[in-house]
Amino acid sequence: MGFPNAESFKLILFILLLLIYCGTICGNFVIITLVSISKNLHTPMYFFLTQLFINDILLTTDIVPNLFHILLNNGGTITFANCITQLYFFSASEASECLLLTVMSYDRYIAICNPLHYTSIMTSAHCVQLSISSWMVGFSIICIGILTTSMLYFCGPNIIDHLFCDLVPLLNISCSDTFLVQLEVSLLSILLVIIPSIIIVMSYVNIIITILRIPSRIGRQKAFSTCSSHLIVVSIFYWTLFSVYVFPTRGQSSTISKVLSLLYTVFTPLTNPIIYTLRNKEIRKAIHEKSHKCIIYFNSRENSI
Repeated sequence: MGFPNAESFKLILFILLLLIYCGTICGNFVIITLVSISKNLHTPMYFFLTQLFINDILLTTDIVPNLFHILLNNGGTITFANCITQLYFFSASEASECLLLTVMSYDRYIAICNPLHYTSIMTSAHCVQLSISSWMVGFSIICIGILTTSMLYFCGPNIIDHLFCDLVPLLNISCSDTFLVQLEVSLLSILLVIIPSIIIVMSYVNIIITILRIPSRIGRQKAFSTCSSHLIVVSIFYWTLFSVYVFPTRGQSSTISKVLSLLYTVFTPLTNPIIYTLRNKEIRKAIHEKSHKCIIYFNSRENSI
């Protein structure tokens, strides 16, 4: 159904989402390309950052293009197979992001709490293994809940009062007993959301304790600056995730639920590269250097012509 009562501003909302989507794709792609071509950014932290941005592109692309159709047509139809497919890629992307953020916090923990052994622990092979594991676990373990959901029986109204095929709206219109699905989702939430969030909190508790023990103020600021961007991204992601799925407000209106869903499917993938760009001197320096080289190249081309 999308936003059925948004007739007066659906065009504005469409243009806004289109600009955000284009900005998300361009912003994430620029950072991925920048990390790939800049030798000074070939470090574990930036490698994991590119994995996060690839995941963000996948997440928002799974949701937003179909959302455009829904907004312009005051709702839309989707086949059951496509609905389950959208749910799978959405859930797998969210699960992979939880795991990637956990791996990134582990990387920052080693860098700050055990700096002398950082290069020997976070080798290129180890980073690739952690990244592949995050993707494989996220995309494979989600299959359990998706398969069970796909076997539910839908005999009543086939209207989903949401922006995309999310699990809760599907369970609300199912005629089957959803206890098994809810049990599986609870177990998956513990494995993919609760446990990773606990690991992240424990990592940052140790990071903060280590930073506070640094004698010089400049040293403390430098140490904290290396993980502040990641901490902001983690806070935004988990706040929206917990608000919608873990601790939803009883009686929460569908409009509020939709707005919160927009936050982590549309706005968060846009803010991630902005946060890392604004708060990271190395990325800003790399952008400046590559931009300067491009200007020199085009100027030389014009002069030769």
